Amino acid sequence: MKRILSGLALLVISVHAMAGLEEITNAEAVRGLRQALNEGSVAAVAKLGVENGFFGNPRVKIPLPPSLQRVERGLRAFGMKREADELVLAMNRAAEAAVPEARQLLADAVKKMTIQDAKGILSGGDTAATDYFKRTTQGPLAQRFLPVVKRATDRVDLGQKYNAVAEQGLALGLIEEEQASIERYVTAKALDGLYLMIGEQEKAFRKDPVRASSDIVRRVFGAIR
Repeated sequence: MKRILSGLALLVISVHAMAGLEEITNAEAVRGLRQALNEGSVAAVAKLGVENGFFGNPRVKIPLPPSLQRVERGLRAFGMKREADELVLAMNRAAEAAVPEARQLLADAVKKMTIQDAKGILSGGDTAATDYFKRTTQGPLAQRFLPVVKRATDRVDLGQKYNAVAEQGLALGLIEEEQASIERYVTAKALDGLYLMIGEQEKAFRKDPVRASSDIVRRVFGAIR
């Protein structure tokens, strides 16, 4: 009996959500979603693209690459604690410097969103919009981030040494391609952090649309609750 009641409750919720969406025109759905995505992406970039945006946030702070973590104790034991700490700081500062490069590409992705994309995002899961961003921006963002990250990590001696060793490790199959250079590793982690924060913004819109900054965003996200 409990299972039957639960099933009926889910059905009622689903029907209510679909009815809410049907009351919104395609133009309204796209406009509301675009505004929400713009706000969410701008907020995510603003949180990460500042000093300590990565380094001061345990959820996105970039650690040493796993291959280097295995020898971290040895580095510290041999008096290279300062070098290891410098590399961690440099990696996170590099990510903080790179993230502002995402603003325009994220804005462009929002502009290119179709009605079909919008409906899929609105009826999708808690991070459907974030998944859309990831699908449409990950490659171009990696290209934008990489040179910024490289300039920052090149200043750290241990980072250059890591790259020299990592190349040999990749050739021997001991290191994954993502970790073959410090700049590629940091770029991947910076993107992970960016999409994580965009996802958090999206979840907040879906959970509490009343707190959105405009009527159209509240209406669109309120319809799918």
